[in-house]
Amino acid sequence: MNKTTIQPLKFKSALAALVFLTVLAIAALVLASCATAPDSPLGAAQARSKLTTLQNDPNLASRARIELREAEAAVRLAEQPLPASDAALGEHRVYMATQKVAIAQAKATTRYAEDQRAQLGEERSEARLESRTREVSRARDDAEQARYSEAQGAAEATRQAEEYQRQIDALQAEVTDRGLVLTLGDVLFATGSADLQPGANSNLDKLVSFLNEYPERRVQVEGHTDSVGSAEYNQALSQRRADSVSRYLVQHGITSQRISATGIGMNQPVASNDNAMGRQQNRRVEIIIENPQPASTSQLR
Repeated sequence: MNKTTIQPLKFKSALAALVFLTVLAIAALVLASCATAPDSPLGAAQARSKLTTLQNDPNLASRARIELREAEAAVRLAEQPLPASDAALGEHRVYMATQKVAIAQAKATTRYAEDQRAQLGEERSEARLESRTREVSRARDDAEQARYSEAQGAAEATRQAEEYQRQIDALQAEVTDRGLVLTLGDVLFATGSADLQPGANSNLDKLVSFLNEYPERRVQVEGHTDSVGSAEYNQALSQRRADSVSRYLVQHGITSQRISATGIGMNQPVASNDNAMGRQQNRRVEIIIENPQPASTSQLR
């Protein structure tokens, strides 16, 4: 190896060493720079987290817009890096940011509570209004129902009264203080007999129908005769005739507890016994359908 070859090699070695030292110097400078670069003050991240949570709350974010803008500005300022020598300034900025976030939180929470109270008040007012409306509606419905029921009741009472009068007319009964008086002439019986004649059934069947419809009514059956014959004979004959009518009613479903049969004889004439026409009127059976007792009568039947 000659001197000419050795010199380039020495040059290359020296250049490599220079490059290596330069790299080391740069790395040292970078490390020193990183070691001394200012950071965001301690607590700024927590302030940012609280602010973000508040900003994302749908119930609160819209209720403190001004306060949130002020808090955002304060947090941004607190997040700015400062050298270690300005640590006190950083703490102050973080404190102010935290306070601004707390103020925004308190303001939004208060307004939310006020809105809730107002909404609750409106709901209560609406509930009271709905309740009163329902009460008025119920009262109106009740009044209409009462009027309808009253009209129906009046119509039913009229119908019953008309039906009652129709039945009285069919019985050919007379309305008296004692009740309805149905007079059956001597066609019920043959002369001197207490056996009902076949033609008697028509009138008695109408009476049975009436008594079945008005089961609260009691019946008095009274037998009457003219003055022909002795008083004892006429008394016995009138009793047998009253009993015959009573038996007919019982046989057709009217309970015996509702019926009383009495022979009056010739003691209560309705006409003179001095002529045939008068004596015919006196030979009769009267059926008194008693008026219902007031205590058991709720409506006109």
